[in-house]
Amino acid sequence: MPRIDIWFCRLLLLAPLVLSACGNDRQLRSVALSPAAADAHSFPGGQVPFVATGTFSDSPSPVTLTSKDVLWCIGGSDGSCVGNINPGATVDQTGIAQCNAGFVGTATVLAGKASSMVVMPDTGSQLKVFGSAKLTCP
Repeated sequence: MPRIDIWFCRLLLLAPLVLSACGNDRQLRSVALSPAAADAHSFPGGQVPFVATGTFSDSPSPVTLTSKDVLWCIGGSDGSCVGNINPGATVDQTGIAQCNAGFVGTATVLAGKASSMVVMPDTGSQLKVFGSAKLTCP
């Protein structure tokens, strides 16, 4: 093999490492939901629009987050989504939450980054950086 081919092969092997070092280190630090608490009875059709705002390690920050940035779910104050368990309310990936028929109580709306760990379908995702809000159901 000529000498230039060896250098070319080495360059091809090192290229992915060099390119990965050029990535953006901007990290999501926190998420806040607005409103922090809402009564579904006060919104048309019982549909409550929540908005997630993220604070990042670099500018621009803070920014409104979209469904491309965060996962929305109903869950617990520890950032765990309920999965297939009936949580009393639902939230879609645009942040619109509503109470399930017949449920009376409070549900926790979450928005955040899902951890990379694999979860069982019934348990739902665990969010590693998240914000929460309370939804009161009549």
